Amino acid sequence: MVIVALMAVCQTVGAQSKVYLTREISPESLVRIYKALGVKASGRVAVKISTGEGSNPNYLKPTLIRNLVEEVNGTIVECGTAYGGDRMNFDDHWKVVHEHGFDSLFAVDLMDEYDEIRIPVKDRTHLNYDIVGGHLANYDFMVCLNHFKGHPMGGYGGALKNLSIGCASRNGKAYIHSAGKMTKLEVSKLWTPEFIGNQDGFLESMAAAAQAVVNYFQRERGIIYISVMNNMTVDCDCVAHPAPVKLKDYGILASTDPVALDQACVDIINQQKVTAENDPTDLLARIDRQHGTHTIDWAEKIGLGSKKYKIIEVK
Repeated sequence: MVIVALMAVCQTVGAQSKVYLTREISPESLVRIYKALGVKASGRVAVKISTGEGSNPNYLKPTLIRNLVEEVNGTIVECGTAYGGDRMNFDDHWKVVHEHGFDSLFAVDLMDEYDEIRIPVKDRTHLNYDIVGGHLANYDFMVCLNHFKGHPMGGYGGALKNLSIGCASRNGKAYIHSAGKMTKLEVSKLWTPEFIGNQDGFLESMAAAAQAVVNYFQRERGIIYISVMNNMTVDCDCVAHPAPVKLKDYGILASTDPVALDQACVDIINQQKVTAENDPTDLLARIDRQHGTHTIDWAEKIGLGSKKYKIIEVK
């Protein structure tokens, strides 16, 4: 059963993207909301997730996503990181994949383990191309499966980050973070001014790189976006020791528009009331401090999607 409800913040004239919502977070709900989108994954399907740092407990668990991955006959895909954690070295990354239980249930592909490729970008304000894991070329369709939460650099992590930083090779991550200044990751320059670049330039580069991945799969068989709002902290799954969870689990959202999906998730956080058991204060402060919503604004500006949406509740 599907019930339509307009978000108050989006009651404006003009086209609205559909964002599907279920308040139930379960393996069955993930499959239901995927089917509600009405877009069938076909061909060689990549399911893009974050496997999380080894000591981070908040990543999307294999038992939660198993039914969906099996439904689409997908392969879990990831790329290496651009910081000295558990996933910068591929041998260590495979240990995390194993310890977190992904390889016991799914085929897993670290897409930049052996090579990388450059794909075109439409917005060349900062980037001349996007550098992604070479195995991206092995897939026809992508399910961009996101864990919505905070992020130290981007303010928040959702669909746009999973598409951009998530699909970028280690060199690609350096290229995006530096807003086009560094085409090769140099460990000695990690988190220097050269690597970090300017904040808005980094956020705009993320939007451009996200659009590159979207355009790649739209030229193939397609791409969809699903975000799970659970275990939400001010920190990303890339943080080894994240801050405590202060927000209640909310639900699962899905869309064919990544801009609308991220906007809907941010709006939901903004609408949370502060209680002893549910406090969005820290997450909202981080999004504001890092100009996080600028990524969404820029993505809309370059034509990746729309911030106007309507919520369609899936019962």
